[in-house]
Amino acid sequence: WSVTLLFLSPKDLYTAPDSCRGRCEEPYSTEDECHCNAECESYHDCCEDYYRHCRPEGFSSSWDAITDEDLLHISEQLYKADHNKARPTDIAINPQYQASPDETGHQEDRSPQPLYKYVNEELFSKPTYASFIKLLDNYQRVTGREEDVTAEELREQDNFLKEVMKTELMKKLFAFLHKKNRYGSEQEFVADLKEMWFGLYSRGDGEQDSSGFEHVFSGRARTGGMEGAGQPWADGLTPGSCLCLGEVKKGKVSGFHNWIRFYLLEKQGIVNYFSHNFNGPWDTYPDVLGLQFSWDGFYKEVGSAFIGCSPEFEFGLYTLCFIARPGRACHLSLGGYSLSIQTYTWTNSTYGNGKKYIATAYVISP
Repeated sequence: WSVTLLFLSPKDLYTAPDSCRGRCEEPYSTEDECHCNAECESYHDCCEDYYRHCRPEGFSSSWDAITDEDLLHISEQLYKADHNKARPTDIAINPQYQASPDETGHQEDRSPQPLYKYVNEELFSKPTYASFIKLLDNYQRVTGREEDVTAEELREQDNFLKEVMKTELMKKLFAFLHKKNRYGSEQEFVADLKEMWFGLYSRGDGEQDSSGFEHVFSGRARTGGMEGAGQPWADGLTPGSCLCLGEVKKGKVSGFHNWIRFYLLEKQGIVNYFSHNFNGPWDTYPDVLGLQFSWDGFYKEVGSAFIGCSPEFEFGLYTLCFIARPGRACHLSLGGYSLSIQTYTWTNSTYGNGKKYIATAYVISP
C-alpha cells in the first residue's frame, strides 16, 4: 500500500468540474474552481473552454445549463413519480435512542431492538427491487480483491437497467437530460449509466476491485490500510456532513447507502443498529434517517439512508446529481422539503472520452 495516500487531500483525488460543458450561465458558486457565466470574463475566472462552449454556438448555450431551479423542479417530479416506493403500511421502523452529536462516536449499542420491526417483503417481488437485490451478491466484500465479473452478472446489470428504464421516474429523468442536451438517445443514456455505475476501477493495489454501484449500494470490508484516507466521505465525519452507510475502511465503514441492503443484513444478524442522530421531516416514504451501527463488527459513526424508496429513486437522484453537480452539493426538493446530495467522481481513471466513474454519492444532512 502506498503511504503517500495518507497525505493526499480530497482535492488531490477528486476535483470539481473544470469544464463549461453543460454549465453555461450556471449560478456562481464558491465551490467551483472555475466559472461559466458572463461575469467570469470580468473576474478572469472562466474555465478554459468557456468560449468554446458558451460563445455563442458552442455545445452548451444557456438553455443547456442545469440551473438550481431546474434541480428543484425535476427532483419534485422524480419524487412524485416514485410509484414503486413503500406505502406507510409496508414498513415499520423502531429508531429508539437518538444520539447527540458528541455521542455518535461512542460505539455504544443504545437500541436493544432492530431498526426494522416489519417490512412487507412483497415489495421485493417488484421487477426493479428483484433485479436490484440480485446485484447485491455480485461483489467481493474485501477491497483489493479483483472482481471476477461473470456473464450472468453482466446480464443482471443489463436486466436492472432495463427494468428501471421502464419506470416513469427514469423516463422523466432521461427526458430532462435529453432536453438539456446531455444525451441524444435513451440507448446512449443507458450505455453511460452502465459505465458510470458498473465500470470497474481500483480502490486498492491496482486490482479492478470496485465500482460506483458497489460502493454506494452494496459495501465492502476493510480491516486496515489507507484506502480513502482523507476523503470527505471517509471516517471521522461531523454532523452536517456525509451521512453514509457501509464499505469498510481501516476497520470502519463507508459506502452502502441502501435501506434494502441494510434490512436484509440486519435480518441475517450481520448488521447491528445502535442509534440514530437524524430523522427526516417526511411523514411518508421515502424518508431519510441518520444512524449509527456496526456491520459484521465494524463501526459506522454517522450513516444515512433513504428509507422506503424504490431502487430507481435512489439510482435516479444520485445519477441526476452526478451529472448536474459532480463534486459539489446538489440541492433538491422532495415533497416540499429541502435535501442535498453530494457526489464525487473517481478521477484516477476514466472511460470513453474522458468521462468519470462514480466514486460515491450520499445524502448530506439538512
